[in-house]
Amino acid sequence: MATVGNASDTGEVAAAYFSTVGKRDLDAMAAFWEPGGVGEIHGLVELIAPDSYRAWFAGLFQAVPDFELKVLEIIASGEKAAVRWHATGTFNGPGKFEGLDATGARVDMEGCDLLTIREGLIRENRAYMNATEMARQLGAMPPAGSPGEKAMLGAVNLRTRAKGLLAKR
Repeated sequence: MATVGNASDTGEVAAAYFSTVGKRDLDAMAAFWEPGGVGEIHGLVELIAPDSYRAWFAGLFQAVPDFELKVLEIIASGEKAAVRWHATGTFNGPGKFEGLDATGARVDMEGCDLLTIREGLIRENRAYMNATEMARQLGAMPPAGSPGEKAMLGAVNLRTRAKGLLAKR
């Protein structure tokens, strides 16, 4: 398998990098990044390599100690690689995740990252996943279709109607 030092193409670098994420190896993960590289998990967080990147993933791995990540597919062309992945784990560690105390919930997510890789290093990563579904699985939002979700949507709709009525005054 390719490593930072000997990867010869974008797809190999992407595969090797995601292998280190799956192993929860923060040092190896950081080694794949160009200093100052930007990683954005859309709708959740923007990270700058290596410091905030390392801190965020350290928090994730502490909060979800059985975190597993498997690559489902990699498509690479030029300096771009798209990586479709599947991650699972249990939110039962001692750390918080995005300010949320551990709920003991099981998480099962799929997502896709679009990496820009130059000279064997990741310069940018734009990650996409369903953040609402993740929040539901973590217990931060009520399940889809549940009475709790209906009540939450009702409150949002009530606020929207009240704003509309106030704006007409």
